[in-house]
Amino acid sequence: MNRSLSIGSVLLPDRVFLAPMSGITDAPFRSQVAALGGAVVVSEMTACAALAAGKRGARLRVKNHGSGPHIIQIAGCEAHWMAEGARIAESVGADIVDINMGCPAKHVTNGQSGSALMRNLDHALMLIDAVVRAVKVPVTLKMRLGWDARSRNAAELARRAEHAGVALVTVHGRTRCQFYDGRADWTAVRAVKNAVGIPVVVNGDIGSFDAADAALAASGADAVMVGRGAQGRPWFPGQLARYLASGKREAQPELADQLAFARTLYDGMLLHHGVDVGLRHARKHLGWTLGVAAATARAPLDLLKTYRQYVLTATDPALVHRRIGEAFAAFAEPGAEWRNAA
Repeated sequence: MNRSLSIGSVLLPDRVFLAPMSGITDAPFRSQVAALGGAVVVSEMTACAALAAGKRGARLRVKNHGSGPHIIQIAGCEAHWMAEGARIAESVGADIVDINMGCPAKHVTNGQSGSALMRNLDHALMLIDAVVRAVKVPVTLKMRLGWDARSRNAAELARRAEHAGVALVTVHGRTRCQFYDGRADWTAVRAVKNAVGIPVVVNGDIGSFDAADAALAASGADAVMVGRGAQGRPWFPGQLARYLASGKREAQPELADQLAFARTLYDGMLLHHGVDVGLRHARKHLGWTLGVAAATARAPLDLLKTYRQYVLTATDPALVHRRIGEAFAAFAEPGAEWRNAA
């Protein structure tokens, strides 16, 4: 597969995207994924009204990760605020503005944002038109198959979005009402691909080389987006991008490298968010990291459970670093008796 992909005037280096994930794809995580070869990363969803109000959390969400294209995802339900949020995103350096019409979370859909917009395509198009008119950079759109099984309208939304000026669409192969249950229906994404002339990205359950191959074959999409498959594995989007370009499958990094990645991300999050908030953000990443490390070492489940409790209950940064190191050492020698140092 050809590595490059164009979104409007922006040439992307590969065909693997890191999905926008709320509370996860902050600047430190995006920076690490990009440094490991996953060059196309998307910011976590940012509410336009909060961005326009200058709220610190919203401003942090759109902070540039430092390399490659800067893609900012915005969300909202009012045309005025969507346009204003898009203009702010462009002003802080966005190369691409992505519109969220796929988030299934109740606190988002109850506010008539995210995937709730797929219930009213006329209103959705008003928002898309407002964003496209507000900025000079390319605008993209992320959606689901529809609200529920009876209203799979992704192809219609994509077709109308293209007509309004959207340069690329990403489709998660589930409806909103499925949340993350069952398996993503990659075949259903083919209807979207057949409906438009712009690039289509397939998303959902892409956590392995085989899954990426199957998703592309089933959907006919131009690229893939990795979400939960990158949790605890910041190297995977880069590995997948290289695989799609060369056919070479790389092994999981050695435990020593995984530990180094974890330490770098942890410190980056504390610096980015401040210690108190950073600890909360980093904790979920540490949990995923420990799970991946234990699986890599084939450590027993009870050892993983013990060390998850041991590491994730620590709050002093120096103590967290020490306990992470102890956990990885124990995983490398799963037969060794664990010493309770708590």
